[in-house]
Amino acid sequence: MKPTTALDVYPASALRVINGANLGDALSWADDLVHDDIYRLSPVSMLKPLAVRSAATPPFRISEASELGTPGHDVHLDCCVTFMSGSGETTECLVLVETDAEGNAAAVYAMPLAEMTSKADYVLVGVSEDGALARYAQTACTSFTAGTLITMATGAQKPVEDLKAGDRVLTRDDGPQEIRWIGHHTARATGSFAPIKIDAGALNNSRDLYVSPDHRLFIYQRRDEIGAGRAELLVRARHLVNGTTVTTAPGGFVDYYQMLFDGHQIIYAEGIAAESMLVNSQTQAALPEAMADKLSTLIPGHRKTDISDLEIGEALLSRPDVASLLRKSSGG
Repeated sequence: MKPTTALDVYPASALRVINGANLGDALSWADDLVHDDIYRLSPVSMLKPLAVRSAATPPFRISEASELGTPGHDVHLDCCVTFMSGSGETTECLVLVETDAEGNAAAVYAMPLAEMTSKADYVLVGVSEDGALARYAQTACTSFTAGTLITMATGAQKPVEDLKAGDRVLTRDDGPQEIRWIGHHTARATGSFAPIKIDAGALNNSRDLYVSPDHRLFIYQRRDEIGAGRAELLVRARHLVNGTTVTTAPGGFVDYYQMLFDGHQIIYAEGIAAESMLVNSQTQAALPEAMADKLSTLIPGHRKTDISDLEIGEALLSRPDVASLLRKSSGG
């Protein structure tokens, strides 16, 4: 069964034109959009999860567990729109269209790629149908921020932005491994899209570590301090936020880097173990077309080395001292 992905979306009706050619209309698919229309987000709107079964390319299929939409309906990734606020900041948003069994549009959703607020007006300045899939894939990529020191095969530390394909990095399970690809994109560091800052020492890391919110850290427990029932754990960074030693780091823009190997690897960033990029049905579109001929070997390799079953859920991590417990459990 294909994995389920929860996409945080607004119903399109939450974003309406308050000035422009489509006055009063909700956000719609690319063919109906008009540049320079001004949109406003409803003050009573809330992001809700649209659960879909991932595929390499759309359409996706709405799962039975979804809070929104009709299970079994297809979801098409229509376009990526760019808004500009009065302060000059840009915000991207993916437009998703749900269709019924006959292929008729049943609903439209807006998936923001940065925090949006009802206090701002958003001018539509761009509509891209070609780049939507890649932007969708980037949201699922595990990423390190610029400046993160990665442990190389020699033991030397090197900033992630200075790495290139062919460089050899130390991995936990397979020793020195060559990087196959380094990806980079810039994102707005706002709200739930801001990177997670793990203070130096919080998990026995040598310096402050900044990663994307869903980046998973590898913990080897010498003592099972949190009741996970096993020694090896994968923990999403956002589940460790405690307001003190692990926090969100909003503000401006953030440069995110993805590192790809032949298999899914555990590498060392600022001295602690963290996962590399995993090629799967959601992330493979982030790769350049030049790598298309290599996917036939990369995907099976990643499938065999995927250790996602080591991930523990948020329920075991919902306590303010969890970072401290994990640090102690791993011998710190």
